[in-house]
Amino acid sequence: MSAPLFPLFADLQGRQVLVVGGGAVAERKTDALLRTGARVRVVAPTLTAALAGWHAAGRIAWREAVFEPTELDDAWLVVAATGDRSVNRAVAAAAEARRLLANVVDDATLSSFQVPAIVERGPLQVAISSGGGAPMLARHLRRQLETLLDDSWASLAALFTRQRHRIRQRFPRTADRRRFFEKVLAGPLPRLFRQQLHAQAEQHFLAALDETAAQTRGGTVAVVGAGPGDAGLLTLNALRAMNEADVILHDRLVSEDVLRLGRRDATYLEVGKSANGHSTRQDDIHALMLEHARAGKRVVRLKGGDPFVFGRGGEELEFLRAHGIPYEVVPGITAAVACAAYAGIPLTHRDHAQAVRLVTAHCKDSLDTLDWAALAQERQTLAVYMGVAGLEGLRDRLLAHGRAPSTPFAIVENGSRREQRVLNGTLADLPETARSHQVRSPALLILGEVAALAGALHWFGQPPIGTAHPTHSRNLPAPTLQAA
Repeated sequence: MSAPLFPLFADLQGRQVLVVGGGAVAERKTDALLRTGARVRVVAPTLTAALAGWHAAGRIAWREAVFEPTELDDAWLVVAATGDRSVNRAVAAAAEARRLLANVVDDATLSSFQVPAIVERGPLQVAISSGGGAPMLARHLRRQLETLLDDSWASLAALFTRQRHRIRQRFPRTADRRRFFEKVLAGPLPRLFRQQLHAQAEQHFLAALDETAAQTRGGTVAVVGAGPGDAGLLTLNALRAMNEADVILHDRLVSEDVLRLGRRDATYLEVGKSANGHSTRQDDIHALMLEHARAGKRVVRLKGGDPFVFGRGGEELEFLRAHGIPYEVVPGITAAVACAAYAGIPLTHRDHAQAVRLVTAHCKDSLDTLDWAALAQERQTLAVYMGVAGLEGLRDRLLAHGRAPSTPFAIVENGSRREQRVLNGTLADLPETARSHQVRSPALLILGEVAALAGALHWFGQPPIGTAHPTHSRNLPAPTLQAA
């Protein structure tokens, strides 16, 4: 096994780099070099349209010729991208004789340096290399890092670059500078940049630098939507918040798959509510958020679905604001959207539903407050949250206000999870169907003509149980199951 490469970031500003080749690969390499400020000279018999345009604009120099070793006389490094191995070998040999670093594209054996896959956030760059042996693996990792590193990293890097001299003056010892950076990066500075509060971020940084900030770091709360259960539906911002958290207060219905993605050494506290079992009162949840935030902790309040759709997220923000606790909100994919999609049910459809209503029906009191005349209208979809216990009352009220007994429904139990189950039927026998199949929470009811499409458009998990009244849509072909 060969020795590992020595990582190196080269300053090419104003320095000449030779690119041998005028094709598409040479074009990509030239583009990357121009962004570093290098003076690029291309040697090739012909050029791509883009290279020719750059030459006409004076951005690159070009000699219309085949490679000769004398082309290297003024170069700091060279890139061979001809597609002709004999030419590339000649370039590599000539560079070796002059002790110049050379990269031969897609040929590690001829190269004395490799061009890494780069993740760039302003002045911050992350380089990934496989030593030339597995470039596709490096690119795959780069795509993953691209999703994890948001644009706040560019703002942080730019701030630290601007303030570098002051930081070194304030903390001349390396150990002191390290502690300072650990402190500010663990504080609200990254969050302020993510929230586009650049002026506040700068003020906070300068206060920390001058040691005028409070000695005890204040905590924060992120109210985060965990989605319906499939960990793949967690947003990137939610994943970031969970990995920065000191304390995670999570609902009972947040899946284990999602919880496993959080920070390993965080404190996890279940604060869920249940109609039949142990519940944590909302006032107690407020008290826990306040206690841990005032202790300087980064708190994540992790909720199933979306915090602002029947999740009481608004109440929690009002409490946090009243007590002066900084907060942010990370939306999640709400159950209506996710469960419908995973059941193959379009919430809207040109032929059947031009509107969607999101309804909660977890108790009799909530049923009595709803506008049943509006809910019973046709050509709309009802997505009913937390309605397992109130299905009979819901059915009776809809029928009494004119909704057809043959209206299709789908109950999606454990939507988006491995154990997902979909029940189909019609409004007339809705509560009986749910009882006979022992439907349990979490379950979402979808009522309307679109629910009948679950059988034809099924793609995830087991096929629906039961049948729904056929829709009046165009004839749909039988579903073709594909790997998700």
